[in-house]
Amino acid sequence: MKTAVITDSASYLTKEQAQKYNITVLPITVIFGMDQYAEGVDISATEFLTKLADTEKLPTTAQVTMGQMQEAFDQLSAAGYEEVICINLSSGITTFYENLVAYSRDVTNIKVYPFDSKIASVGEADLALLAGKMATEGKNANEIIPRLEQLRDSIKVDLVVDNIGHLLRTGRISNTSAFIGNMLRIKPILTFDHDGKIVPLAKEHTMRQAFNKVLATMEASIPGFTTPVRISIVDANNPKTKASWTAAIQEHFPNAIVETNQIGPSISVHTGEKAMGVLWATDWQYLSEL
Repeated sequence: MKTAVITDSASYLTKEQAQKYNITVLPITVIFGMDQYAEGVDISATEFLTKLADTEKLPTTAQVTMGQMQEAFDQLSAAGYEEVICINLSSGITTFYENLVAYSRDVTNIKVYPFDSKIASVGEADLALLAGKMATEGKNANEIIPRLEQLRDSIKVDLVVDNIGHLLRTGRISNTSAFIGNMLRIKPILTFDHDGKIVPLAKEHTMRQAFNKVLATMEASIPGFTTPVRISIVDANNPKTKASWTAAIQEHFPNAIVETNQIGPSISVHTGEKAMGVLWATDWQYLSEL
């Protein structure tokens, strides 16, 4: 059984990672007025943030279409793949997953396995890398999906946004929450809940206070892991803060794998510039070797 893996550009896999594990990455569309850009193809994270700073009307995004998915299915089928695992943005922040589940019932040339990541960015990437590595080693969907579920269940994430206005405007977090109140002048800490929705977790007045809260959460959580831990620090054009957070996290958790990444256009549309995130979970490479 030859198994393929598809993800979307919100995973922010590098070209080298995608090529190494034969992962198909389909671009999300970023829209500035009448102009449309394929993420990672027509516009980079740096270019996006430059445009974002120069525009009055905030951009929007359009998810990968079923037409794009079918084109990918056709190419994979022609290349000899018999099944494909699709790991995309959380169903809690987009309807893509439920649309794919419905669409996949009518796909005849390849067996489609939609998998709800319930996460975004590097969490989505880790799931895709796990699936890709196992697939290149000859594993099939029946073997890969239980590992994906194990990794997904282990994921913890704290996201600190500099200004919650973007998330409120794009509807990725509800403005009806009593937690929100007058939050535009504070640093809210958010997370993904069990359903993959973005929910408030805590609030602090400064980014340093927010980081101390995140670090305390990690210190309470990570000792409970019985597996190797991988920690990822991500930012939306906040390199100095990322360097500071990374150094502190490496010092606090010397036995964990610590890596960094960048939040790209399709996510920073919602988080705004200067957002910071930390994700920790069972090391996907460890799971791939069980």
